[in-house]
Amino acid sequence: MHELAICQALMNQVESIAAERNASSVVSIVVGMGPLSGVEAQLLKHAYPVASAGTVAEGAELVIENLPVRVKCTQCGKESNVLPNKLVCKDCGDWRTTLISGDELILMSVELETAAGQSNNISEADEPGATIH
Repeated sequence: MHELAICQALMNQVESIAAERNASSVVSIVVGMGPLSGVEAQLLKHAYPVASAGTVAEGAELVIENLPVRVKCTQCGKESNVLPNKLVCKDCGDWRTTLISGDELILMSVELETAAGQSNNISEADEPGATIH
């Protein structure tokens, strides 16, 4: 189950963010996941309590947002949302497309609580490139 290893990598990122911001705990974690990421959302949710045990994120809510599959047509240049099993251009119908998104697993936001009881929400804009490896 590689979802456990993914959750452990997620916890490393979350703990690093929490330490940088002097947070006492994590309230929630939002992860964006594309259908082509190779990760099963249900298995990730099952692995999360094990990976977060004993960390600053223990007991925090894990929210998984589904991200769309997007392609760019190499023939007409248009971008469109497509089905994971049908990566053809919605505009011209050509099969020669480039995947833009849908295969990622991204840490989108972390809601932290400081020792003073203040809540801070750190989003992807604050931590660009927080892709989970």
